[in-house]
Formats: sequence, structure tokens, C-alpha cells
Amino acid sequence: MGEKRQRGLVIALCVLVPAIFAASQNFIPDVTFKGSSLTGWHKLGNADWRAENGEIVGTPKAEGGGWLVLDKSYQDIQVYTSFRCSGPCKSGVLLRAEKTPQGMKGVYVSLSDGDVAPYEISLDAQGNETSRNRLTPPSGQIIRMAAARSTAGEDKVPGYSTLAPSPLDPPPAPRPPAAAPPPGRGGRGGGPALKSGDWNTVQITLDADIVGVALNGGRGGTGATTDRMMGFGPIALYAGGASEVRFKEVSYKDLNPKVEPKEIISSNFQMQRISDFYYGWCAAAADINHDGVMDIVSGPFYYLGPDYTERREFTGARSYNPTNHFAQAMVNFAYDFTGDGWPDVLAVDTRPIFLYVNPRGESRRWDRFNVVPQAASEIELLKDIDGDGKPEVLFMGPGATMAYAKPDPANPTAPWITHTISEPGLGSAHGMGIGDVNGDGRMDILNSRGWWEQPAKGSTQELWTFHATPFGSGGAEMGVYDVNGDGLNDVVTALSAHGWGLAWFEQKRDKQGVISFVQRNIMGDFLTKNAGDVTFSEPHGATFADIDGDGIPDLLTGKRLYSHLESYLDPDPYGAAVLYAYRTVRNPKAEGGAEFVPELIHNRSGVGSHFIALDLNKDGAVDIVTSTTKGTFIFWGKRGAARNNGAKK
Repeated sequence: MGEKRQRGLVIALCVLVPAIFAASQNFIPDVTFKGSSLTGWHKLGNADWRAENGEIVGTPKAEGGGWLVLDKSYQDIQVYTSFRCSGPCKSGVLLRAEKTPQGMKGVYVSLSDGDVAPYEISLDAQGNETSRNRLTPPSGQIIRMAAARSTAGEDKVPGYSTLAPSPLDPPPAPRPPAAAPPPGRGGRGGGPALKSGDWNTVQITLDADIVGVALNGGRGGTGATTDRMMGFGPIALYAGGASEVRFKEVSYKDLNPKVEPKEIISSNFQMQRISDFYYGWCAAAADINHDGVMDIVSGPFYYLGPDYTERREFTGARSYNPTNHFAQAMVNFAYDFTGDGWPDVLAVDTRPIFLYVNPRGESRRWDRFNVVPQAASEIELLKDIDGDGKPEVLFMGPGATMAYAKPDPANPTAPWITHTISEPGLGSAHGMGIGDVNGDGRMDILNSRGWWEQPAKGSTQELWTFHATPFGSGGAEMGVYDVNGDGLNDVVTALSAHGWGLAWFEQKRDKQGVISFVQRNIMGDFLTKNAGDVTFSEPHGATFADIDGDGIPDLLTGKRLYSHLESYLDPDPYGAAVLYAYRTVRNPKAEGGAEFVPELIHNRSGVGSHFIALDLNKDGAVDIVTSTTKGTFIFWGKRGAARNNGAKK
């Protein structure tokens, strides 16, 4: 492919953003306004309010406008609405609108042109604004509770005290000076802009002392409240300025209740929990101690088979608090990388890739070598890419390139030999795959941006030919196999590691043999029609195995719970931690000639970043090993078990 042609495809890729089930609301509301009266609401201030055809219409009678206040109070809440101004107007949503001797105060989210941002606000008894202060964004990783802001006794509420550092925690990096935010109509910090004269959507999450705003499907600003998480009051809609504002689909959900589902385990599997604590997001398997039985590697441990009740450290172990700590172990692989006959462990500790060399049965922690210092992805894959019979590790390298690395047999603990296959800027932290896309017998490489065709053996071509094809925004491991039985390999993938969506992409070829793909949706969000009526967010991990023994790979995936700690940074963070098998069923009557039938394996564990499915005990049934914020699990497949034809969450 010529350089000019390849650049054109890259530009086209930036324009052709795929439909990734963009959720208009990331929660199931307790209440959605659909009425024609304002029963349950009351007016405050200088505006007229009316309801018509499920819409709430506010018309200011003066510049200061007025409020429509819900009669019921909430503390932690999610609010979603669409809104439209007929002309220049001032609008917004007030939360925790508690009464004061002077009138009312609360957390106000401004939805005005040029000002989309959270504030603390005070009103007088007539609903006139008396003060407004922009909420300061929380520092560091966003969790439910902002860092301590005072040492005064009255401010020492649970969650405000500074966490005690662990000896294994690295020292905090110095924070660079804050850059001036770019200008933007979406607010002082930029972001998605209001669409003048058109409908806009907003989702507001106020949880503990963090408020987050998502305007028109994009992540918006955040702020830390000043009410010590104790504010409590109704929500209120605001209409001010000089023109009418309309609200529709006004929905809200009380976040105080948390629901843990009754535990369900598929009748086709038997669960064994081999660790109760959060040590990592990954699992691998190999005969670590040379006794002829497969062992499990997960986090800092290897678990000795066949009972898996004894574990040993191969590196310094600590358990983590999933509310405010990320486990270091994101991905584990087990293979004899040094060539001495003993399986070693390749582990991703946050980002760099480390090799742990098996000490050949000695009871000690293993020597560690940083063999890929500049890996930057949250997922890596291990597979024989170049056809030499030994696996290579695939990752995103410096400059957001796609690359793979392999050890030098003469010095396997030195930095590995790296092969960069893409131009800068095409790599992705989430979502990648290895498989023969074009059927030429060579492994190709995929990510969410497209696929790279491996050059013929003996070619001097360094960068592989890139075929721009949007496969979502970056999910988990991508499967490459013939889904519908037409002889062409298709692509099966999660669409967003921290959002929604599963799909398969049916391969098509024209008369000239040019490859294209048609997206076939499997699962979206709460508003889409999903296979088996199953809906969950954050499919950050996936793998593929023939679960039902029909010779066709099946998709295994689920929810990575607390993916960005315990926070509402991602959608539906408290949803059930599910693990599903999606059986690939060829069906001429289905769209594309195939369908994916979900089977719930477990609803109280989920998946991490990387997990495995293999016949661990050699009984002819596929077993699954996962490690998550809820522990480390084996799901023993039952040989000959009848497969479930469908499951709901």
C-alpha cells in the first residue's frame, strides 16, 4: 500500500467513528417523567412552569428566572434529561437543595451556553441567587470521596483521612503546574459543547462528595462538594435568561441503595474460590513445579494443582483495596521463556512487562527482569506471531505504536527484541487481537482502529500494511474466527473496555477480493435490544474457547468491577459482577448467519483484564480461571453437561 493511500485511510478512520451503542443514560432510573401535570413538584422564583406531552417547560418572567423543585429529597443521585432552549437562555439542575435560614443551598450544575460546570450555590427565600462558587475538581484518581481538605475535628468524617501508604507504594510523583484550560463552549474546561437550538443530553452523578457531568454523551467536568457528603434535599430545574427551556425524559435514580444479587452459578460449572482477596486482574496456567499437573498463576502467586489450596509467592505479595487501589498485576503469562525447561512468568506490573525466572523448585521469590520497559497498554497478548513455534508478546509501544517482542535465546533476561509493525498514533491501550484475517496462513494483528497484514515470509517490509476498520473504541482480547461458517474469518470483540458493547464483525469480500466488515451487534446498553436480554458494562477482559464442544470458538467475557476504583467514572459501577459464556451458534435465519447465545456462569465475581479457559484437569471439559476484585476463581466445566440455550442477567 502506498504511503499516500495509507495516510488517507488513517484520516478516514478518524472520521468514521463506529456506532458503539452510545448510552443516553448509563443507569436504570427509579422515575422518568412522562406526565402532563406537575404533581409532586412546586415552583420557586420568577418563572412559569407547565407540563405537556411528557415535557417540562420553563419560561422565565425575568432575567433571574426561577425553579421547579421536586417535593422529594435525595442525597446521592443520578439525573438524566434532554433539554433545549428556544433562544439564548440560562438553564441548569440543582441537587441537594436543602433549606437554610436564608432560603436554600445546594450543588448546581450550570447548563448555559459557555458555562457547563458544577457550583455550590445559595438562594434567598424568593429563589434569587445570592452566591455561586465553582467546585474544585478532585485531585488524583477520582473515587467517591475527595482527599482531606482540613484537619479540623468537624471535618474528620469517614473517607476524608489520608490513606496510610504501604512500603510497596512508590513515592508520589511531583505534580506539574496546571495548564490553562482550553476555551470551549462546553464550559470553562472545554469539553462537549451545547447544541444551540437543538436537544442536548446531560447526565449528572452526585455521589458522596463527587459530582460528575456528562454532556451530549461525553465525559464532562467534575467537582468536589463542600458539604462533607451530608447535603440532602430535592432536585430542581432552572429556567432563566430571556427564552423558554424545555426538559424531556427527566429521569433520576437514588444511589443510596446498593443491590448485591443472589448468587447464581451455572449448572454447567462448579466454582472453586482459591483466593478470597484482590491480588490481581489476571490468570495463567503451566506446570510450574514439574509434577505433571497444571498450576495456576495469578497476581503474585502460583497455586499448586490439583487441589489449588496451596499458593506460593513468586514476587512480593500484598492484597489491595478495590475502592482506592489498583492491583499491579494486570496480565500474567506462563511459558518457558528462558529455554531451561521450567515455565517462567511474564507479568505486566501496571505498564512495563517483567520476566520472572523460575528458580527450578527453590522455595523463594523469583528473580525479576524488565524485558519490555516501554509497554504502555492495559492488555497484552501472547501468541506465535511470526510462525517460529514460540510465542511473542503483543503490546502498545512508544508513540502509540503496535509492537511485539521476543527474547534473544542467547540472553533471554536482557531487554527483548522488539518489532514495531505500525506507524505512531495507531496503538491502543485497550483491545487487540492476533489471527489470520485474510486467510493467507500468517497471523495478522488487530486493534480497535483496524488490522495489520503480516508481510510474506522473507519480505524486507518493516511496517505492516494497515487496513483501517473501526472495531469499536477499544475493548478486550479480540477473537478472529469463522463465526457464520462461510469460510471467512470474522472478528468478535468488546467495543469499549470502560463502557458498553459487544459485537461481531462479519467479513465480506467484493469481486476483487477487497475485505470489508459489517458490524453485527450482540450487546449494547440499557436502551438497546441485547442477546438474551443481557446487559452489563465494562467488558474489559475476554477470551475464546469451545465451551459446548461443537468445534466453534465461543466468547467468554464479563464485567470488570470497580474498573476505575469505586467511583462513577464508568457506567453502572455497582452492576452485578457477571461472567458470561456467549455460545457461537450458526443460524441461517439470524442476521449475518449466526447469533451469540449468553449463558450466565457466575454473577458475583466478574472478569479482570486477562483470564484463561482451558481443560485444566484433562477431563474433556473447558475450565475457566479468573482473578478479580472479588478474589481468584476456578469454574470447573462439567463434561457432557447440557448447554443452556439462553440466560438473562
